[in-house]
Amino acid sequence: MERLLAIWIEAFEDEAPDGSTLRDHLALLEALTILCPFTESIRLGLFVLPIRGPSRFFGGEAKVLEIVRGTVLDVAHQQPRLGIADGLFCAEVAARQGRVIAPGASDSFRRSLALSTLGRKDVATTCQRLGLHTVGSFANLDVARVAERFNQQALALHRVARGELFELDGQRDLKLARRLRQLRGEEEVGDEQLGFFGQRGAGDDRADAAAHRVRRRLGAEAVVVASLRGGRVPEDRATLVPWGSPLSTSRDSAPWPGQMRAPSPATTLARPVAVQLRDASDHLVVMEGRGFLSETPATLLFSHQLRREVIWHAGPWPLVERWWVLNRRRAHLQILLVSGEALLLTAESNRWWLAGIYD
Repeated sequence: MERLLAIWIEAFEDEAPDGSTLRDHLALLEALTILCPFTESIRLGLFVLPIRGPSRFFGGEAKVLEIVRGTVLDVAHQQPRLGIADGLFCAEVAARQGRVIAPGASDSFRRSLALSTLGRKDVATTCQRLGLHTVGSFANLDVARVAERFNQQALALHRVARGELFELDGQRDLKLARRLRQLRGEEEVGDEQLGFFGQRGAGDDRADAAAHRVRRRLGAEAVVVASLRGGRVPEDRATLVPWGSPLSTSRDSAPWPGQMRAPSPATTLARPVAVQLRDASDHLVVMEGRGFLSETPATLLFSHQLRREVIWHAGPWPLVERWWVLNRRRAHLQILLVSGEALLLTAESNRWWLAGIYD
């Protein structure tokens, strides 16, 4: 089995929302590839390379460890953990422990590991009830006994424990290679349109490639896309994030009391526009202390020359936020103009502001 050097950077395991972790991972991968062209990216923060060739070239394993450590510090500004062992499974565990396993000793190293190292809590718990606490004791079980008590995934773990397989199922992030190709702008672009109902087509791929080229030239913030975050009102929830940033794995679960319900405006303004609401007598409509309108809105004024008749309104919905610090008071009002436009207005600081536009 091939002897591998594993490089683990703990800080890269938690991916930053702005995509910087992926960019740092790629930069480090390219630097390590200069040292050894056969460097593999296993997961975010985990790299492996065969140690035999580099150790011959640089003059021993200790010298390779020194060079790799210096490269990670220079490029990623992180202190890595390095380990050497036979096979991906043993090499990663060795890196997490910061150990160099001597040639020929990887089998005994693997067998001495705790069962939890295999990554399956259910298997480890069941084995512990049977008095089995190490990978070696699990490996000593007869295959037929494992098949009787466990499922197919446990049989694969048993093969890893016996040294018949050299990596765990799911130890590699199979999507990472494509994400890195996209970040480089190397993702293949097809000429065939794939279909309807949301499938990606050649146009989407060409747009991705163009965005990659722009970002590589102008920086990560050059291309941004719309995204939703937690908040109570649409203008707070809408935000722009760098293109290619990872999607959140879980939706915002905070209760957000007072949150405006659907429908939300299709367009929210980064800089709200000051407007005026007037009643049928051309008097200003204001928010009263109890959260009611002083009069029924009849006209919306964008400027002295631009007026629109209001034919319907809903609200207002008062909102008091962080009374213990900011004591921010707002109210939202939906209006429909005679021309057909539906708008979302915000009352704050004794003024009305255009905050959103409905389709």
